[in-house]
Amino acid sequence: MATAHILVVDDDQDICNLLSRYLTKNGYTVATAGRGSTAKELLGGQRFDLVLCDHRLPDTDGLQMVQHIRTTCPGTQVIIITGYSEVRLAVELMRRGAFDYIAKPLYPEELLMRVQDALANETPAAPSGPAASSTGPSKTAKNQEYVDGSGPSSVNIAKHIALVAPTDMSVLITGETGTGKEFVAKRIHQRSARANGPFVAVDCGALPKELAGSELFGHTKGAFTGAITDKPGSFEQAHGGTLFLDEIGNLTYENQVKLLRVLQERTIKRIGGTKDVAVDVRILIATNEDLRKAVAEGRFREDLLHRIHEFTIHLLPLRERREDIQRFAQHFMEQANVRLGRQVTGFEPAALERLVDHSWPGNLRELGNVVKRAVLLSMGALISVECLPAMLLSGRAGSGPLPDGTTAVPHADAGLRGVAHQAERDAILAALERNGYNKSRTAEQLNIDRKTLYNKLRSFGLEV
Repeated sequence: MATAHILVVDDDQDICNLLSRYLTKNGYTVATAGRGSTAKELLGGQRFDLVLCDHRLPDTDGLQMVQHIRTTCPGTQVIIITGYSEVRLAVELMRRGAFDYIAKPLYPEELLMRVQDALANETPAAPSGPAASSTGPSKTAKNQEYVDGSGPSSVNIAKHIALVAPTDMSVLITGETGTGKEFVAKRIHQRSARANGPFVAVDCGALPKELAGSELFGHTKGAFTGAITDKPGSFEQAHGGTLFLDEIGNLTYENQVKLLRVLQERTIKRIGGTKDVAVDVRILIATNEDLRKAVAEGRFREDLLHRIHEFTIHLLPLRERREDIQRFAQHFMEQANVRLGRQVTGFEPAALERLVDHSWPGNLRELGNVVKRAVLLSMGALISVECLPAMLLSGRAGSGPLPDGTTAVPHADAGLRGVAHQAERDAILAALERNGYNKSRTAEQLNIDRKTLYNKLRSFGLEV
């Protein structure tokens, strides 16, 4: 098997050097860049399987880099390096096409696990494109097994899946980014009469507009510059099985028209082709936006919405199904044990309380990342609060959206003293995390003595 090529993009030369040495030691070929412009030049001159990119660069940012890579290098996966406080931003970057994010500080085993996942999920650009994947020995087979929750919402979802799976109805799966829409789609496929057929997933949000038609419907040799061979699209690849279209609201109007025709006539015509090709495919669709609003704004066809809206399953955000958090956390812990060769058995009560109380703006994706990281850091059988990121230790207030969609902020009556107290608390938690929760080193860095640090932590109600 060919050696994977990785590009590390970070303006901190020490990080570039460290990552280059570590990844090279693990069998990868690595190039580095300190600026976005340099990275773009390298990407234009050779093919990389994966780009590890810091979100904050001197001349650009992660969002612009993701958009550039998705457009010019559709077969290349992207992992964004962020601060933990940037989780909401990381979720948006993933919606735009990044494969994953990893929060600082970086831990070697966690980094290697994310790299392996991204490369296992890589789809070669020529045969099938950037977003199509079929069930097989990959990230999806090992790391995304479905787990049922136990709360009322989860029970209701399970009932709906059991009802609709044996049919051939189109299903619209709605919910915020990270709520598990692809998990549900795979569950429906697995419980259908098409379970032995292919499951092909297409992330419409990650498809460059100029390539979307080719990825969905295929093309013939010579149809456009670069079309050197005939290529089947996702519909043909999913023949006899299920096609999952994620973030369908991102399709252009032209491709919406073509999709409607396929759903009505059950035939496709490759770009540049002259003959119709019959396809036998069940369609499952997902979106995190209000498609009715998109129709009202003229961005989405009303007739297409009616066609895909035969049955709907709505997934609540994790903050509205807290009764399931412990079950999901245990599931992610067991997966991380397998990946990391650990034998963690559970969570200390204080750590579990922090998990249940967090607002989880990144939903299941964020919870999975936090738990994997905690398993990596755990030195005992149980995960303690010391293994959790600083943001979770700072409490629920102000950490994310409330059920009504607003964000918690300090009340005006709290005054400057309350603001200063919160700022001091956040600064101490950040310093603790930077120093691996070594209190002596943290106290020295903050220019206070160890006793003062302990008193501060007690005043904040923190036992770390």
